[in-house]
Amino acid sequence: MAEPPRRSSLGAGGSAVAVAEALPLRARLSFAAGHFLNDLCASLWFTYLLLYLHAVLGYSHRLAGGLLLAGQVADGLCTPLLGYEADRSAGCGRYGRRKSWHLAGTTCVLVSFPFIFSPCLGCKENTPQWAAFIYYLPFIVIFQFGWAATQISHLSLIPELVTSDHEKVELTAFRYAFTVMANITVYGLAWLLLNLQVDQPERTEHLGIQDVPVFRNLSLIVVGLGAVFSLIFHLGTKEKPYPLGSLPQPESTPLLQKEPTRCLRPLLAWKDWLLEPAFYQVAVLYMATRLIVNLSQTYIAMYLTNSLLLPKKYIATIPLVLYVSGFLSSFLMKPVNKWIGRNLTYFVGILVILAFASWVTLTRTMGVEIYGAAALLGAGSATILVTSLSMTADLIGTNTHSGAFVYGAMSFTDKMANGLAVMAIQNLHPCPTELCCPACVSFYHWVMVLVTGGIAMAATVSLCCIMIWPIRVRFHDVSLQGLNEARIPYDETESTEERSPSSTVN
Repeated sequence: MAEPPRRSSLGAGGSAVAVAEALPLRARLSFAAGHFLNDLCASLWFTYLLLYLHAVLGYSHRLAGGLLLAGQVADGLCTPLLGYEADRSAGCGRYGRRKSWHLAGTTCVLVSFPFIFSPCLGCKENTPQWAAFIYYLPFIVIFQFGWAATQISHLSLIPELVTSDHEKVELTAFRYAFTVMANITVYGLAWLLLNLQVDQPERTEHLGIQDVPVFRNLSLIVVGLGAVFSLIFHLGTKEKPYPLGSLPQPESTPLLQKEPTRCLRPLLAWKDWLLEPAFYQVAVLYMATRLIVNLSQTYIAMYLTNSLLLPKKYIATIPLVLYVSGFLSSFLMKPVNKWIGRNLTYFVGILVILAFASWVTLTRTMGVEIYGAAALLGAGSATILVTSLSMTADLIGTNTHSGAFVYGAMSFTDKMANGLAVMAIQNLHPCPTELCCPACVSFYHWVMVLVTGGIAMAATVSLCCIMIWPIRVRFHDVSLQGLNEARIPYDETESTEERSPSSTVN
C-alpha cells in the first residue's frame, strides 16, 4: 500500500511532525469495491442456500443444514489460520501481502461458487442424498477458503490505510455501503429473474424444481459482477509491498514511531492477544452481531414463505427493502459515532432490532406492514455491524502487523456460532416437510423472534461489559511497565510485540 501523502508541521520542540492526510475518495471507493464479490456470494449463501436446497432441489432439512454447517466450519477453521499466515507472508514479489491473499481468495470463489447453486451433475431422482452431500462438499470448502482469504486480507487493510478513529468508521461505512449495494443487487436480480417466468406455463406462486434456472443464472451473474469489482480493487488500491527481507522483525523493528525519542516497545504478537480481556470482549460482541445479521438473513425467506404464506416474489422484495434501509443508515454512522460515541451508537442499533422482534412477536399475520418491519431490521443490522467492525479496528490500533489474526479470530467465532445455530434450528424443525402441520407454520415465526430479539439481549449484556471495562490493551502495558521499572532492555526480552498507546472507545 502506498503511503498516504504527508505534510510537515512543527511540534512543541520545533521538530517536524508528519501528519497523514485523509485517504482520497477514489482510494476509499476502490478499497470498498474489494469485498463486493464476497458480499454478493454471502447474500446468496445466507439468504437462499437453505431455501434452494430444500424447496427447489427437494433435499431434507438436515442435509441442507449439514451443508451450511460444513461451509461455516470450513470458513471458521480457515479464517484464523489464514489470518496468522497473512501476517507472516511477504506477498507475491512486489505485490502487497494483503492483495496477494485477496487475489488467491477471489480466484477460489470464482471457480467454485457457481457449482453450489447448480444441480448435482450426474445425480438422478433415485440418487441417495448422501451422494449429493459428497458432491457439493468440495465446492463449498473451496468457496469458504477463498471467501475467508478475501475477507481477512480486505479487513486487514483498514488499519493500514487509515489511523484515526473517525476515518476507520468512515472506511468501514464505505465498505458496508458496498455490502448493502451487493445485497440490493442480488435481490433485485432475483426479483427480475423470478418475474421473467411469467410467460412460462409451469410458473407457480411457490418455489419448486422449475426454479432451478433462476438460481443457476443468478449465481453466474453474481460471479461475473464480482470479478469486475475485484479488478477495480486490485487496480485502484495501492499497498506497500513487503519483501521477505523487509518484514517487521519483532525484536527490533517497530511498526510505527510516533515518539522517536522514547524506547521502542516490543511488537504485539498473535499469542499475546489471547491474554487480553478486551480481545474476548470484542469477540463476543462481534459474534452476537453476526448471529443477528446472518441468521435473520438466512431465515427471512422461509419466514416469508412458510409462516406468513406470502408469494415467492417476496423473497426478493422484502430483503431488498431490508438492505435499502441499511444502505441509507450506513451514511449516518460517522456523524452519529462522532456525536454519541461507539457504545451508544451500538445500543441505538440494538433498540431498533428489539423493536423489530417485538413487532414480529405481536403480529402473526402481515400484509404491507412487513415492509416497515424489514426497514427496522435493515437499519438496526447496519448500525450494529458497522459499529462492531469499528470496535475491532479500535482494538487493533496501530498493531496492524497482527491485525489479520485478530480479524481471523473474530470471524472464527462468528462462523462457528452461525453454523452450529443453523444446524440446531434445522434439527428442531417439527416436521420432515414444509407446511405439513400447524407447528411448521409457527416454527419460523419464533425463529425470527429468537435470532433477533433473543440474541440482541445477549449483545446488550456484552455491550455493558465493554462500557464498564473499555476496549484497550491492559496486561501487555503492565508487563512493559514492569520492564521499564526494572531497567531491562527490550531487546533482551522474549516478547515479540509492539504496543501503541492505549485507546479507549467511548
